[in-house]
Amino acid sequence: MATLRFKQVDVFTDQPFLGNPVAVVIGGEGLSTEQMQRIAGWTNLSETTFLLKSSKADYKLRIFTPRRELPFAGHPTIGSAHAALESGFIARNSSITQECGAGIIELAVEDDGRIFLTGPAPKLQRLGAQIPSIPLKPGSELIKVDVGPIWVVGEVSDARALAALKPDLTGIAEWSQSLGVTGATVFAASDDGVSKIHVRSFAPAHAIPEDPVCGTGNLSVAAFVGKRFGAHYVARQGMQMGRDGRVSVRIGKDAVQLGGHAVTCVDGTLKC
Repeated sequence: MATLRFKQVDVFTDQPFLGNPVAVVIGGEGLSTEQMQRIAGWTNLSETTFLLKSSKADYKLRIFTPRRELPFAGHPTIGSAHAALESGFIARNSSITQECGAGIIELAVEDDGRIFLTGPAPKLQRLGAQIPSIPLKPGSELIKVDVGPIWVVGEVSDARALAALKPDLTGIAEWSQSLGVTGATVFAASDDGVSKIHVRSFAPAHAIPEDPVCGTGNLSVAAFVGKRFGAHYVARQGMQMGRDGRVSVRIGKDAVQLGGHAVTCVDGTLKC
């Protein structure tokens, strides 16, 4: 039985239990893919990651939902970078690189502790269908955005309507499977004095009824809105789940950067 270092990191928050947790197994080169998937199913979080050595970047990251491996995901990337730095798995630096299924991801560590990633180039496709049980803002487009995970993104009329949504998760799961997408991410403009938009992400086909604070969902929203809310803005997510994630978005000429704080809530070992 191997003993590996383990952290559970709350992402997109600087206060424990208000963000989105990711389980991070540090090391684990000896684990098989099947063992990694079993551990991810056991933690029962939206994602579990495995920090591994890399010859191409500062580290390699494998990312698993409870059901399958992902090429890339946002909050697991930021949380795992936090764990890699905090544990000494990699040396502290203002810029670090991550190897994953989507290629090499560049990350920047800010002086205030936030970690930003540069997202993969999104692939966009307009859709004619509607999201089951989620009414969109009249005239709003529906766009499929591929950033590794594939989200269908749409705009809801206002933040109050977004908060009140009670979607048919079974219907969304069947619809997601028919389209071959991760799920649906919807957003609405906000005037709460903290953020420009509120966001909700639903991925019941992957055993994630609602993602508390979704990195790739927010990358997909950024691809949808462009600079409509400014080149820099903050999105809030998770309030309907008792969370209050804050996602910082920077939209540049050639890429979108996504970032936020992360805090370790569990620090110990995993026997496997």
